[in-house]
Amino acid sequence: MDRPADRRELLFQFHGVPPIGTSVSLALQHLVAMIVGCVTPPIMIASAIGLSLSDQVLLIQASLVMSAVSTLLQLYPIGGRFGSGLPVILGVSFAYVPSMQAIAASGGGVAAIAGAMIVGGIVAIIVGLFVKKIRLLFPPVITGTVVFTIGLSLYPTAINYMAGGTANTAESIAAKGLSEALVYGSWQNWLVAALTLTAVLVLNHRGKGLCRLASILIGMVFGYVVALAFGMVNFSDVGSAAWFSLPRFMHFGVSFDLSSCIAIGLLFAINSIQAIGDFTATTVGGMNREPTDKELQGGIIAYGASNILTALFGGLPTATYSQNVGIVTTNKVINRIVFALTGAFLLLAGLSPKFAAILTTIPQCVLGGATVTVFSTIAMTGMKLIASQDLTARNTTIVGLSAALGVGISQAAGSLNQFPDSFTMIFGKSPVVVATIMAVLLNLVLPKEKNN
Repeated sequence: MDRPADRRELLFQFHGVPPIGTSVSLALQHLVAMIVGCVTPPIMIASAIGLSLSDQVLLIQASLVMSAVSTLLQLYPIGGRFGSGLPVILGVSFAYVPSMQAIAASGGGVAAIAGAMIVGGIVAIIVGLFVKKIRLLFPPVITGTVVFTIGLSLYPTAINYMAGGTANTAESIAAKGLSEALVYGSWQNWLVAALTLTAVLVLNHRGKGLCRLASILIGMVFGYVVALAFGMVNFSDVGSAAWFSLPRFMHFGVSFDLSSCIAIGLLFAINSIQAIGDFTATTVGGMNREPTDKELQGGIIAYGASNILTALFGGLPTATYSQNVGIVTTNKVINRIVFALTGAFLLLAGLSPKFAAILTTIPQCVLGGATVTVFSTIAMTGMKLIASQDLTARNTTIVGLSAALGVGISQAAGSLNQFPDSFTMIFGKSPVVVATIMAVLLNLVLPKEKNN
């Protein structure tokens, strides 16, 4: 019979059954680190599309459930090749938010996002099959530029949320019978957002242990309490939500729009390459080795296939979560039971419409105050990738010009008005597409500097 000390050693091995109590606490640590990032994109996209409350709940539900399914598929590969077999967590990715917002603005809705996800999933599977050759097109300077641009593109969203959300006009607030404090640009919105941001920063830089790890979650809870004091939280629809319900197959439908498919498909290719970085960081930091070609290929193929399945159930695109990779590299815990428990907690949360309905009551100013730090971290992660290479004249040209054209074109309203709508949808709505294409092209055509 194994002694407790021997079983605790299993935490640092992928296989085996470690002590359940310790495993649960470590799983909750992973859950706390990623839950806010997992539920915020569905809330943002539901707001951008203008979904009814019941559909908002279904979107959050599906995203949580399919994040759990995607995670479990990576932990327990099918046939030994369909999944990475590595200790990783998958959740809804912010990387797709700018493009999904553009699809929402064009009137495509969740159906168009789902169609684009199916195409993107196929793209990811192709990348997985040819990962050795394709990854050469995406050195750190390219992926860093893309991640940096994603962070920059999300800043206006955070500021609009901090101000209360552009949809919350005085007329819409009055029609719904909600508090005037929710009106876009009100001092109450900015105060709650500022207090939320302050709480997150204090915990992140002064907190220790779980308080620091859960700084965004605790900051949101603090901001939520302050918003309650201002009468900015409405629970009227929570009571009618069911305690248990399954996601609905094809509830939102699927439609294929060429421009949406191209924009999202390109992001899936980029995120497939980004996943290689997360898989590598996990194995190097937690297992003291490089990932095998089989693990990389199986992980990316499963990433693509699970997103196709997610699209059919009305969820949003998932990707590997770098914050959970950071936990692995810190505590070296790699036992898949810990990660499977995290997936189980995600699954339970997604199966409860009551939980999803409570999440929809979070005021947008609270979300903005908490997520502006997330978006800044995304941008700085890109900068770290860029800085991992020598900042030569060639590399600075690639980064600076790609980001300038991507962000500049998307921010200059009407700059592509004389082009077809489909062209504008691909190249004018999200800066990520232009930045990615430019970075890849410049990396191919600019002459490489000779080593002295």
